Amino acid sequence: MRSMTSGDAAAMSALYDRYAPGLLGLALRITREQADAEEVVVDTFAQAWREAARFEGGRGSVAAWLVTIARSRALDLLRARSRRGKLADAAEAETASPAAMGSGYASPIAGVLADERARRIQDALLVLPDAQRTAIELAYFEGLSQSEIAERLNEPLGTVKTRLRLGLRKMRDLVAALGPGGHT
Repeated sequence: MRSMTSGDAAAMSALYDRYAPGLLGLALRITREQADAEEVVVDTFAQAWREAARFEGGRGSVAAWLVTIARSRALDLLRARSRRGKLADAAEAETASPAAMGSGYASPIAGVLADERARRIQDALLVLPDAQRTAIELAYFEGLSQSEIAERLNEPLGTVKTRLRLGLRKMRDLVAALGPGGHT
């Protein structure tokens, strides 16, 4: 991140190569349209480039920062789409695995790898304590803000933030421990 603040395009390229596939999967799950998901990823990295100096490593990981940006951009795009009357089309789309969506990946292998990663994430979610899992599901699958989650669960905002932070940290560790083959 420090290299990006000084305009190092190679650092940006490395960041993109490392995180773009995962962010594309997240954006695709939220927007349900490949073109929109790709736009979200581009917007995410453009914002990361512009705001690299604002990143505070002590507050969280680069991955969490990028996921937060991507999620916000995807939700902004959905709100804009809703205003244009296109949200109904997205709501009717089937929930499918990335590989089943067909054209979403350059090769069948890429789709299979994305499915494997999604399975590892689902496995990690199942291991989390119920309170952390619920908070993460509300944030990332239902698109609720932290304040909305606190209101829905009738919990203090600080509690929700802690559950999200701890849950995401545990998920990151669990997904890494499961490794590419899904075994510890």
